[in-house]
Amino acid sequence: MLGLVLRAQSGFFWVDTKSGVLECKLRGRLKKERQSSDIAVIGDEVEVTQVDAKTGVIESVYERRTKLARRSAGSRGLWKEDVLVANVDQVALVFACTSPEFSSRMLDRYLVICEYSELDTLIIANKVDLVEEADAQTLFATYETIGYPVLYTSATSRQGIDALCERLHGRISVVTGRSGVGKSSLLNAVQPDLDLATGAISAALNKGRHITTVAELIPLKVPGGGYVADTPGIREIGLWNIPADEIDIYFREFRPFVNDCYFSGCTHLHEPDCAIRQAVEDGDITMSRYDSYVRLRTDA
Repeated sequence: MLGLVLRAQSGFFWVDTKSGVLECKLRGRLKKERQSSDIAVIGDEVEVTQVDAKTGVIESVYERRTKLARRSAGSRGLWKEDVLVANVDQVALVFACTSPEFSSRMLDRYLVICEYSELDTLIIANKVDLVEEADAQTLFATYETIGYPVLYTSATSRQGIDALCERLHGRISVVTGRSGVGKSSLLNAVQPDLDLATGAISAALNKGRHITTVAELIPLKVPGGGYVADTPGIREIGLWNIPADEIDIYFREFRPFVNDCYFSGCTHLHEPDCAIRQAVEDGDITMSRYDSYVRLRTDA
C-alpha cells in the first residue's frame, strides 16, 4: 500500500499509511539499488507491505517530484548528497533579525539551492519584536527588491502568524534555518497544540516529547491540511551538484545582465567589460549579493 515517510532515523522509517503509522525497514534489494543518495527520506512516497499491526517493509520508493538537498561530507573525505526532504512544495527559510545574528551569506546559499531546485521560497524574518521595525526591514530589503516574499514574524507577539498559516495550508513545506532562529516556536504558534499532535505521532514512533534532533514531517490540523517538515538547525549549507558556470543564473537580479558580458562564458570575477560587475557599480546589484556570488563561484 501507499505510504508517506514522516520520519527516518538509523535505518528505520515511520510511514503514514491507511493502516496508521507503521515502523518500517527497507527491503534488502533497495539498499543495493540506490547507493548514490539517500534511499528514503521524509516526504518520500513509498510502497509498503504491512507485516503486523505496527510494522512493515518498504518495497519501493517513488520518483521524487522535488527535493531540498545540500552537500554533505561522506566517507573517505568524499562529498555526497544529503536530501533534507522530498516532494516539498515550498521552503520557508527562517532567519532571526537578531540573536543569532543575521547571515546574508547563508541566506544567499539557500536561495541558490532553491532556485536550482525550482522550489517556491518564503523568507521568514523572525524575532521582529526584538528590533526596531525599520532595522528589520533594512536587513531584508534587498531580497524584497529582487522579488522574494518576506514575512516578518514573532512567536511572542504573534505578528505574521496568521499570514504564515495561510502560506502553509494545503502544501508540503519545510521550515529550515540555523539553530536558535525560532523555527519550533513559530510552528507552535501556527498550531498551538503542536506538542500534543507531535506527541501523538511520536507515540506511534516510540518517542517521547518532541525535540528537533532529526527532521520530522508533521501533519497540519488546519483547513486544507498539509504537512510541515521541522528540521534540526543547519550549521552550514553547501551546494550539491550545481555547475559552477550556472551559479550566476540562480541569482535573480543577475539574469538581465548575464548575456551582456563581452566574453562568452564570463565568470564575472576578472574579465573586462563584464556586465555583472558594471551592474554592481551602477547599483543594480548589491555588493553583498555580488560578494556571495564570488564566494560561491570560487568555492565551486
